[in-house]
Amino acid sequence: MLLYVLVAFALFLCIVHYLINENENAQIIKKIPGPKDVFLIGNALEAMVNPVELFALRRKFAQKHNGIYRFWSYPRSVVNIYTPEDIEAVISSPKHNMKGPMYSFLKPWLWDGLLLSSGLKWHQRRKILTPAFHFNILRQFLTIMEENCSRMLNALEATEGKATDVISLLSEYTLNSICETAMGTQLSKGDTSAARCYKDSIYKLGKLLIQRISRIYYNFDLIYNLSSLGREQKECLDTVRNFTEKVIEDRKRYIKDHEGTDSEEVKAEDDTFMTKKKKKVAMLDLLILAKKDGHIDDVGIQEEVETFMFEGHDTTAGGLTFTLLLLAEHKQIQDKVYKEQEVIFEGSQRPSEIEDLSKMKYLECVIKESLRLYPPVPVISRTIGETLKLSNYTIPKGTMCNIHIYDLHRREVLFNDPLRFDPDRFLPENSVGRHPYAYIPFSAGPRNCIGQKFAMIEMKSALSGILRRFELEPVTRQADVVIPADLVLRTTQPVYINFKKRHTSL
Repeated sequence: MLLYVLVAFALFLCIVHYLINENENAQIIKKIPGPKDVFLIGNALEAMVNPVELFALRRKFAQKHNGIYRFWSYPRSVVNIYTPEDIEAVISSPKHNMKGPMYSFLKPWLWDGLLLSSGLKWHQRRKILTPAFHFNILRQFLTIMEENCSRMLNALEATEGKATDVISLLSEYTLNSICETAMGTQLSKGDTSAARCYKDSIYKLGKLLIQRISRIYYNFDLIYNLSSLGREQKECLDTVRNFTEKVIEDRKRYIKDHEGTDSEEVKAEDDTFMTKKKKKVAMLDLLILAKKDGHIDDVGIQEEVETFMFEGHDTTAGGLTFTLLLLAEHKQIQDKVYKEQEVIFEGSQRPSEIEDLSKMKYLECVIKESLRLYPPVPVISRTIGETLKLSNYTIPKGTMCNIHIYDLHRREVLFNDPLRFDPDRFLPENSVGRHPYAYIPFSAGPRNCIGQKFAMIEMKSALSGILRRFELEPVTRQADVVIPADLVLRTTQPVYINFKKRHTSL
């Protein structure tokens, strides 16, 4: 009798395997190179590793395969790409604008804000928010960034001679800057412990997301929400939500108290959205005033604040961290950046103005090269909206497509000696002929990063201030860096640098 039961069970498993792993869609996907399949579970075991191993596994597959590989474990069908031609075919087309299904795991946190929304809602939100990143507004934001940079430099002076953890320092700078510019709230005058709890919760949320992605059984909401990880996520979300709600309420109160004073008109480029704004325009003001016009509700405001508070500080802090790490280790390049600063400022420690930033041509090359080697968002994802060809393979509609920016930027066919830190790659004469989708640290196409100009201004401002006052000496080196899989590019350990005060010019 037992034998019959075992045979029946084995037959049942074979039928299930055939239905989920040998159907037409599966056969199409499996024509793409990828890891070896295991009976019934496909490639699920490949992903069930810790975050450091998962990051390394992606790099291993990228080196093994030529620009494309797949992952299959029912119901997850994934194609991974890192050639500019394939990437252009996906992210330049509105047909594939919907984010990949893994982004749904972010919805309890970011809800349906600009990062996650699609279709008409995404288009309307982008239209509302675009004026907040107009050049004239960014010019005003620079003054705030410089004030926060000055506070950061004063904090650095107190650490002279000691190895300084730059991650926490830069994260505080970028969080203060995004709050005061885009949100109109000055954290330096408030409860700094709340800001620290907010940052810690964001780091935890990223780790929880990777654990959820790497374990197929956690893909199901019911199982995840009942688990210890789900309970920990809820605690983190409560902390994040309390912080952002206070930011919104503080700004609403400010607008109410200053209503009718010192206002000017701000107009979107397409003439479809006009509001009255305070002279120092905050992105949050646009959202609050859009609510009065019926374009958004309180939930919508919360969605966008959650999205921009996270994206506006965490990614930029990461970009600055790796840039300082590289400059500390490459003294000759650091000296060249400093020489350019000396020419612009003639030894003065005055704050940067927008015209100064435009003259920082070599510093801009340095930032671009740092973002090439260490893109703050190493992978983005889309859902294929209709069947298309990638690298001569057929990709069915509904397939999840991961665009590996990290691996794209390190392909030798695109960048000679790709692991070498060489800012000269981005000099105008050396950029001629480069595929427009070979370098995409801020993504590209219709869903490119709305805040990329904001980020570049903030990074130039901070790096200019730091390098004019301090010489960087390496403590942590590139060889010491261990990177885990996460929402943004991070290191498993703090990054330490010595900041030695400059006393003479070069």
